[in-house]
Amino acid sequence: MRRVYLDNNATTPLLAEVFEAMRPYFAEHFGNASSIHHHGQETRAAVERARESVAGLLACRSSEIVFTSGGTEADNLAISGVVRAGDHVISSTIEHHAVLKSCKHLEARGCEVTYVRVDSRGLVDPDEIRRALRPQTRFITIMMANNETGVLQPVEEIGKIAAEADVYFHVDAVQAAGKVAIDVNRIACDLLSISGHKMHAPQGVGALYVRKGTVLEPMLYGGSHERSRRAGTENVPGIIGLGKAAQLAMEALQRGELAHMSAMRDHIEKKILAEIEATGVNGAGAPRVPNTTNIHFDYIEGEALVIALDLKGLAVSTGAACSSGAIEPSHVLTAMGLSSEIARASLRFSLGKQNTPDDVNFALDLMPQTVARLRELSPVYHPSAAG
Repeated sequence: MRRVYLDNNATTPLLAEVFEAMRPYFAEHFGNASSIHHHGQETRAAVERARESVAGLLACRSSEIVFTSGGTEADNLAISGVVRAGDHVISSTIEHHAVLKSCKHLEARGCEVTYVRVDSRGLVDPDEIRRALRPQTRFITIMMANNETGVLQPVEEIGKIAAEADVYFHVDAVQAAGKVAIDVNRIACDLLSISGHKMHAPQGVGALYVRKGTVLEPMLYGGSHERSRRAGTENVPGIIGLGKAAQLAMEALQRGELAHMSAMRDHIEKKILAEIEATGVNGAGAPRVPNTTNIHFDYIEGEALVIALDLKGLAVSTGAACSSGAIEPSHVLTAMGLSSEIARASLRFSLGKQNTPDDVNFALDLMPQTVARLRELSPVYHPSAAG
């Protein structure tokens, strides 16, 4: 059976070039990057080259990059490393659970958190951030691109507000890195998180940008790794993979290759909306990353549609992979004002570098018949009313 994978926001396949860059560091170049002998210094040099590549992707100094085990750790380190008991924090209702649950933990430690709402397109209003500021506000954390809808937030405007108020600003850029250009100085953020496996690097590695001068309390204690900001022997193969993926992403952005991905995403939307009734794009009208669309198929359960499509060889999702199997509808879609029924009837299609127009056509050929079959089984679907 042919299988097509359109769930790249959950995780991306490792690119062949990335794996080849990593391969020597599993066996031949095995040294501990903290050792001062040849074997250690060999891997140390490779780690620092990877750090320079990641810094290039984010337009920052290599010394401002801290390698982590992934986006979740980077988010947690940014938040817990800066916020203190009694501080006020501003976030939004559509953040990834790595941020939302970190904020809930802060509340348990005596902090106050304001969660600003989004509009029907899934956009944060920067003026809402400004109105939420208090004298004791210390930290703002807003994602750059939403993992479920792909909607890009106005982080540059929010960065200006944070700078004017002299408040730390953290950006979760896990779903933006490699898909849109990122310049931490244009954003004016103090911290920014990325994850390797969202950009064709391996799982288990990520990075946190920490602006020079930002005092960061570590979460892990031990050696003086990562300039004493993240203790623990470096995951050298993973870091090498992240560095190579960052280099490839930067080159693709410079060549304008993502316009091709955006065209495929737009084709998915147009064909589905034209050929299947009672559908719509969640986040339509807002700026989005080029690879993501979130579409609702009314009168059916999204999870049933995911399973039916998987049986035919197509992998898509109902939303965040970390929430798979959750009983509650997507917190992102309900925050946008969608009903529980529409939120549960929504699917996310997310493209990767490996996807082709033929993959997209395979998916589009399956959609009408699969949706029609499930709607036949729905007790609330009436074609005349839907049309």
